[in-house]
Amino acid sequence: MGKPTSIKTSEEVRDRLRVLAEERGTTITDLLEELATRALTQAEREQRAAEAARELGIEYDEQVQQVGQDAWSKIRAHQGGAAA
Repeated sequence: MGKPTSIKTSEEVRDRLRVLAEERGTTITDLLEELATRALTQAEREQRAAEAARELGIEYDEQVQQVGQDAWSKIRAHQGGAAA
């Protein structure tokens, strides 16, 4: 683990992180580390989408990219998340 640092957030977010960590039997620090290592960056998502398209024999062009983004936006909206 690297040098400890701090992250500023609201009390509500801190309290939620504490509950989530307790439910998982871990610490807020470990919970944040797991999230940061598990969540993909935009570049990583694009790379995986291109690899999946290649495996399916589909050319990963702007049209395919847009259809995929639209599909994920609809999925997030139905899950109660923010539509992007």
